[in-house]
Amino acid sequence: MHVLCRPVTIPDLPNVVALDHRCFGGLWNEAAYSREIDSPNSDLLTLEATTSDTSKLIGIGCLWAILDEAHITILGIDPLYQRRGLGRWLLIHLLQAASDRELAHATLEVRQSNQVAIALYQAFGFRVAGERRRYYADDESALILWRNELQNPTFLKDLQTQQQQLSRQLQRTNLPLTLN
Repeated sequence: MHVLCRPVTIPDLPNVVALDHRCFGGLWNEAAYSREIDSPNSDLLTLEATTSDTSKLIGIGCLWAILDEAHITILGIDPLYQRRGLGRWLLIHLLQAASDRELAHATLEVRQSNQVAIALYQAFGFRVAGERRRYYADDESALILWRNELQNPTFLKDLQTQQQQLSRQLQRTNLPLTLN
């Protein structure tokens, strides 16, 4: 199986909505994803796993470019493919997209209980900047995380190094990634 990170297209929308249901319980609908595709201020990416005869969308991520900031609105991996480094792979691509847009900062909200996601974001230099009380429909609060200096040459080099290391790691586990 190979995994490619690429922009979401209109024909992907039914599969993206199904993936959204598996990852988030139906956070966004087809119209919301369609708006992201059409928006010049959004990067909507998917991870597509392919074999010789099939393909499946297994990850989804989105960022909004707001002034000099990347607001990462969603990042999810199909539960059947979690704990394999794919969330890290998708986050690398989102941060690279933010850098390509010459954005200076990145922010996101994450459930306080999602320690795995918090650890992932902190590994990329995100720090807790605040809290949104009762942010989610179930009244759980969100942590607000920030990452500054997206244009810092050291950060960009670290991002590239992490991408290369993760690619090698996943190739050893028979999950090769396509660098793009």
